[in-house]
Amino acid sequence: MSDYPTPPFPSQEQPIPGHTGSMRPIPDHGELSYKGSNRLKDMRAVITGGDSGIGRAVAIAYAREGADILIAYLNEDEDARETKRLVEEAGRKAVLLAGDIQSPEQCRLIIDRAISELGGIDILVNNAAHQKTFEKIEDISDEEWELTFKVNIHAMFYLTKAAVPHMRPGSAIINTTSINADTPNPSLLAYATTKGAIQNFTAGLAQLLAEKGIRANSVAPGPIWTPLIPSTMPKDAVESFGNQVPMKRPGQPAELATAYVMLADPLSSYVSGATIAVTGGKPIL
Repeated sequence: MSDYPTPPFPSQEQPIPGHTGSMRPIPDHGELSYKGSNRLKDMRAVITGGDSGIGRAVAIAYAREGADILIAYLNEDEDARETKRLVEEAGRKAVLLAGDIQSPEQCRLIIDRAISELGGIDILVNNAAHQKTFEKIEDISDEEWELTFKVNIHAMFYLTKAAVPHMRPGSAIINTTSINADTPNPSLLAYATTKGAIQNFTAGLAQLLAEKGIRANSVAPGPIWTPLIPSTMPKDAVESFGNQVPMKRPGQPAELATAYVMLADPLSSYVSGATIAVTGGKPIL
């Protein structure tokens, strides 16, 4: 679409992890545009970071494609309740579970809750992420480095390890990596490093799980307009966000949903170990 918002955007900042309702402009998650066709009928999905941004767009799309969903999130209760409403409006079951996925126990609880309340798990979307901007390596504390790895890559391992024994042939794991995996932004050193690890983890996982009939793929977004942006980036970077790609604007969460649907669709049965770039025209290596 050519009528999505383009920078400059209003000056804005929020505390981490950010809130959708405070963003200007409000992101488009496909609330009015996504039309489903039963591609995921009666499947059961877990989406981390499912309260807002890319996670909300995926939850809307999955529900309209016929899936029931567990939405795992940190503490953004208002955003999570709105996503739940949208899933239920599509006629599907939505389970909310707040908690910090830094903890292996919380990751295992997410999978246990999906098994008990959804009756199983067919799709795992590892989407939740932490990032923070630093201009000098000396400014990155040990605690910040460890936090980024715990949320972005360690949790992905814990969740996947817990989910795989419950997944049947035809199930899918979809991990959110980033354009930063190939062209790292130096001010996002910790985040970009974890995103490279996610891409490598996914490639190895696809090979490891092939004999079980479980597919593993990743989506590599470019600049996407989500609460992560005004809550983790300087005001000037927010104002010009998206200018760095050929389309000269950030992507909207709605523009990623079809990639996650395609990778979850059982008809994509020969797609595993792939990375799908959604980058506004900027190539990944």
